[in-house]
Amino acid sequence: MKRKIALIAFGGNAILPESQRGLQSEQMKNAQKAARLMIHVVKKGYDLIIVHGNGPQVGNLLIQMEESITKIPPFSLEVCDAMTEGSMGFMLEKAIINELRKNSLDKEVATLVTQVVVDREDPAFENPSKPVGPFYTKYRAQMLTREKKWKMIEDSGRGFRKVVPSPKPIDVVPKKIIRDLVHAGKIVIASGGGGIPVIINGRGFFEGVEAVIDKDYAASLIAREVKVDLFIILTNVERVYLNYGTPEESPIETMTAKQAKDYIAQGQFPSGSMGPKIKAAVEYIESGGKEVLITSADYFKASLINRAGTKIKATL
Repeated sequence: MKRKIALIAFGGNAILPESQRGLQSEQMKNAQKAARLMIHVVKKGYDLIIVHGNGPQVGNLLIQMEESITKIPPFSLEVCDAMTEGSMGFMLEKAIINELRKNSLDKEVATLVTQVVVDREDPAFENPSKPVGPFYTKYRAQMLTREKKWKMIEDSGRGFRKVVPSPKPIDVVPKKIIRDLVHAGKIVIASGGGGIPVIINGRGFFEGVEAVIDKDYAASLIAREVKVDLFIILTNVERVYLNYGTPEESPIETMTAKQAKDYIAQGQFPSGSMGPKIKAAVEYIESGGKEVLITSADYFKASLINRAGTKIKATL
């Protein structure tokens, strides 16, 4: 019998919310909460791929490096991506293994530090727009612009920040390994933070670039490559809403990929909010995917029995 596969994507703020200090102990507890959610999917009979965000974690790491720059040479952004893939993967992997043991489930968990290929001609490289890392004084920002050729922007009166491109992912380097592991019944944590962005240079070799890959697009790409049966996107609302934040807002229980595209064209899902999630869902469905579920952690269990969440399908 063919195994069912689910992929779950969730943000780095699930492990490090804004309301917390970012202590290791806090993040470990949050990883345990996330692991308990993952186990519900396993109990439903799915093999599992997990893609997590890393925005808060990478931001803190870049701040640490800036504070110690006179003592320790800093790493580039893509290496910081790899570092947080490893640290967050460890926290999630340990938490999931412990939850499996609590539930007498005999499964192994593997974390893959994942390179993701982006197009070096992607227009995003001409217009860096994603702020990362610490706030700088105007003087420090000008110096970094001269010395490192960084693009800096003034951010809401709080100082200057480095901005980097956010290109679309086009390939996952270890996709066959991910596929083989999950088909063998392993739980796979992959492409954390969207993955480590690399380009293929003029000599045909992989080369890291300072960029940010949207984790929902990366998750959609893996979901398509592995041909998962269920693509789950966890966010901060129970359902997707039309006219969100207005007196006319209304929840969507189910919609087709075509309806979702129409809503995008109408401006319903902004790029800084639900937009990337809906676009990632549409890409997955249009490539032959079966079903996308969008919901929050609080309503996750209810959504698995069709009592919450928004589902996106090819047809209703």
